[in-house]
Amino acid sequence: MLVDYQKVNIYQDERLILKDVDLQVNEGEFIYIIGKVGSGKSSLLKTMYCELDIDREDAKKASILDVDITDLKRSHVPELRKQMGIIFQDFQLLHDRTVALNLKFVLGATGWTDREKINRRIEEVLARVGMLEKKDKMPSELSGGEQQRIAIARALLNNPKVIIADEPTGNLDPETATSIVQLLQDTCKNNTTVIMSTHNIQMIEKFPGTTYKCVNGMFKRENEEEIKAEAKSEIIETTAEVIKAESEEVEAENRIAEAEEA
Repeated sequence: MLVDYQKVNIYQDERLILKDVDLQVNEGEFIYIIGKVGSGKSSLLKTMYCELDIDREDAKKASILDVDITDLKRSHVPELRKQMGIIFQDFQLLHDRTVALNLKFVLGATGWTDREKINRRIEEVLARVGMLEKKDKMPSELSGGEQQRIAIARALLNNPKVIIADEPTGNLDPETATSIVQLLQDTCKNNTTVIMSTHNIQMIEKFPGTTYKCVNGMFKRENEEEIKAEAKSEIIETTAEVIKAESEEVEAENRIAEAEEA
């Protein structure tokens, strides 16, 4: 089992944000974690890659890749992270070097030394995400979607057992977001587990997986009917926001026209 959380309490700055989290994840699963901003999604993911600690007294069990993370020394965290791929909403690429050198930096930091193997691996992962022709570009020369593809390539470098993606489509337009989730789904088909937080319920309908929700300090599994209801609510809210924005734009144009006539 890749993730085994039993009765885990998660704190942020000594404030309990999720209580009694139960989560078991196996190889090849695609897991969505949904919830509003501040509900605990990111904090939960941070515990998985040991950015946020779980104390022994706050969990019946908390293991990642068969490692008890309640008793893990900080010096052993890098070794555990080598088996993971981590993707962030803001990409976190190094902007002072090319795409290829971004990936080379990660390989060097994780123990790769053979230049030929390093170059071959970089080309393999870039080809896999459809970005091989961009290897000599600087991050600033890439679109948001392209940068996120590079971030996914970076996450794949060490053949991770699990990819943890924190709102990977949050800053992307709908079409680009769809292509990113499709890429993650394809990765999952190669038996790499994906755990992804998102606020995009409609995306979950398009690319099904196992869905959990952070709400009111609790962590619960969502069924298909609940997801459909939330997707419908999301569409209604989005439509209302568009109508409001269009109405405000018309009002502003009318005020400008009245001012010009006066």
